[in-house]
Amino acid sequence: MSKAASELILNPDGSIYHCNIKPEHLADLVITVGDPDRVKEVSKYFDSIELKTQKREIVTHTGSLNGKRMTVISTGMGTDNIDIVFSELDALANIDLKSGEIKPDFRKLSFVRMGTSGALHKENPVDSFVLGSHGLGFDGLLHYYKGAEKFMSTEIENAFIKYSGWDNKKAKPYVVKGSERLLNLLASTQTDSGITATAIGFYGPQGRFLRLEPKPGNMNEILAGFSYGDLKITNFEMETSAIYGLSAMMGHEALSINCIIANRAAGTFSKDTHKSVDLMIQYALEKLSA
Repeated sequence: MSKAASELILNPDGSIYHCNIKPEHLADLVITVGDPDRVKEVSKYFDSIELKTQKREIVTHTGSLNGKRMTVISTGMGTDNIDIVFSELDALANIDLKSGEIKPDFRKLSFVRMGTSGALHKENPVDSFVLGSHGLGFDGLLHYYKGAEKFMSTEIENAFIKYSGWDNKKAKPYVVKGSERLLNLLASTQTDSGITATAIGFYGPQGRFLRLEPKPGNMNEILAGFSYGDLKITNFEMETSAIYGLSAMMGHEALSINCIIANRAAGTFSKDTHKSVDLMIQYALEKLSA
C-alpha cells in the first residue's frame, strides 16, 4: 500500500521533507552528529564532497574517504529529532518516493553516532572515548512503535527497574543492543565500552540542580551503581537509545562512539572539547575507512 502525502512528506523538488535530500544523496554509511557545526568538522577529512545541504538544524554532507562513500548528518539534540531523521533516512533507502511503495529490495544502512557525553565513573576520564554496547533509554520513544519489544533486552531492563525502584509515572526504561560488527570495528585499547544511558533532557533528567530540584536527586549515583553481569552504565547523553532502537526495528545497524567531555563522578570538564572531539572524529574515520 502506498503512503499518503500526509505521511511521506516531500519538498517541491522531490527531496524528503526535513532532511532535504534525495535517495541518491544518501550513502550506506551514515555518520550522525548532534551539532550542525560538527558536520563540517567531520567532512573536512573527506577526500571529496559531492553534496552539501541544510534545512533547519539538519545539515548533510555526502562524500568519500579512502574510496568509501559516507554521509554525515546533524540530528540536533534529543530522541524526538532522532525519530524524524532516522525515519526519513530509512524512507530514502527503502521507500520509492514517487510511488510511495516500499521497495522490494531492502537497503541496509550502517549508522555511527559521533557524540559527546558525560561519564559516570572516574575510570572514564574527560577526553577519553566510550563505545555504547547497549543503549538504555528513558525517553519512551520505542513504546510508540508496534513490535518494539522484540528488539529490547528485557532482562537488563527488568534488572534496572528493580534495582532503581523506577517511578512508574515516568516512561518505562528500555534497553537495545548496538551493532557487534561496528563495536568490534571501532574498539581498541583507546576505547572503553558499556551501556550508554539516554536522558530525556540535560538538566533535571541528568541530575543537574539549578533552580528546579531533580527527582530523584541521586540519578547519577543510581546509574553508576547498576551492573548486569559484566555490563555497567558507563556514560549518558541524549540520543543513543533511540538510534539503536529505531535502527534495529528497521533492519539497520548502529553504534555510538562518545567523547567524554564531563566526568560527573570526578566533577571535571574537558579543558579543550574541540580538540578532544576532533581526535575522536579522526579516530573513528580511520577505523571506518580502513
